Amino acid sequence: MALFLHLENTNMQLKTLRLKKNEDRRIRAGHVWVYSNEIDTKVSPLNEFIAGEEVFVESSDKTKLGVAYINPHSLITARLFTRRAHERLNTDLLIQRIQNALLLRKRLFAKPYYRLVFGESDALPGLVADRFGDILVLQINTAGMDVKTDMILEAFRTVLPEIQCIILRNDSGIRQQEGLEKIVKIAFGSPPEKLMLEENNVSFVAPLSEGQKTGWFYDHRLNRSRLSAYVSDKRVLDVFSYLGGWGIQAACRGASEVVCVDSSPLAISLIGKNAELNQISDKVKSICDDAFSALKKLGESKEKFDVIILDPPAFIKKIKDKKEGALAYLRINEAALKLLVPGGILISCSCSMHMSYDDLLQTIRRAGLHASCELQMIERGHQAPDHPVHLAIPETDYLKMIIVRRL
Repeated sequence: MALFLHLENTNMQLKTLRLKKNEDRRIRAGHVWVYSNEIDTKVSPLNEFIAGEEVFVESSDKTKLGVAYINPHSLITARLFTRRAHERLNTDLLIQRIQNALLLRKRLFAKPYYRLVFGESDALPGLVADRFGDILVLQINTAGMDVKTDMILEAFRTVLPEIQCIILRNDSGIRQQEGLEKIVKIAFGSPPEKLMLEENNVSFVAPLSEGQKTGWFYDHRLNRSRLSAYVSDKRVLDVFSYLGGWGIQAACRGASEVVCVDSSPLAISLIGKNAELNQISDKVKSICDDAFSALKKLGESKEKFDVIILDPPAFIKKIKDKKEGALAYLRINEAALKLLVPGGILISCSCSMHMSYDDLLQTIRRAGLHASCELQMIERGHQAPDHPVHLAIPETDYLKMIIVRRL
C-alpha cells in the first residue's frame, strides 16, 4: 500500500503546500523532504507561510501526502513528520516517537551512552539527541523543531525522568541556513563539571559546550570496536583525533604507542586527560597541528606506523564541493599510505554524505597508486545502529569506513 493512503479525512485547518506535477514521487516513495523548486508557488506562494508552521502537503492532483512543518526561507522548504492527516507535532507525538527511539537503544546497548534520536531516521526530522548517562545533549536544527523546543524538553523529561540535565547545542551550520540563532545553553538542571561517557568499555571526558556537534561521535562505536584485531603491540597514528576516540581505544587495546593529531588545542588537552583517565599516558603522544601539515612533517622525519586511522570531517558538505573534497580525501590518504610500513593497516573513513563507498574505495585505490603501493581491502564499516538508516532517505546513510592492508 502506498504511504499516502494512510491519510484520514479530518478538519482541514492547516494551510496546504501544493507540489508541482511529478514532484511527488520521492515523497510517495517514503522520503520526507520537500525542496523549494518542487513547490507550485502559484498555488502555494511561499510568502504566505510562516517559518515553523505545520502544513498539509499535497500532490498536483490534490492528493494529500502528509503533514509537514515548513520554512519558506530554506532550500529544504518542508519536512514531513507524519502521513496521517490528524496527527500534529505536539507533546504526545514527540513522547511516542522518543519512546520508540529509546526502545531500540535499550535493546542495543547495556549502558545509557548512545545517540537517542537521529533526526529523520527516528521520524523526528531536525532533532538530534545524544545521551551521556543522566545527561542529554540536544541539537534542534530546523525552524519547525525550534518552535517546539518547550514541547521537546517536556517530552524528553517525561520519557526519561531520571535525566538530570539537558543541554541545547543549537550551534550547527544548518540553523544558519534555517535563519535561526546559534546558541548553546542549559535548558534544564545543573551541568556537571565534566561530561563523562563510556564506549566499548573505555572511559572518556568530553566538552560540554566547546566541542564538536554534541561533544562526541557515537557513530564509529562498532568500527572502533574492531581495533583489537589490528593494534596489539603496534605503533598507531590517529589523524583528526578529536578527543582520542580511536587513539585512546587503540592504546587500551594493546597498542605499543599512539600518536594523536588534531588542530584544536582543546582537543589535544582532552586527549591527555582521556589518556590519564584510562591509565595509558605512557603510550599516548599528541601533535597539535593541521592534519596535512602534520603528515608532511612526519614524512620528512622518516616516521613509520603500523596502523594509521583517518577520520576527517566531511570534506564534501555540498554537491558543489565534490571535486575539491574528493581531492582532499585523495591527498590525505596518499600522505598516510606513505607513512605506512609494508603489511601495515590503513583505516580510512568518510562522513561525507555525498561520497559513496565506491567513491571512497576508488579514492584509496588511486592514493595507493600515487604512493607506489599495492593494497588489500580487509573490512568495510558503517555507522553504528544508534544511527539507523531510513531506507527511503539515502541522506541518512552517511558514514563509511574501509580498512586496507599495504602489501
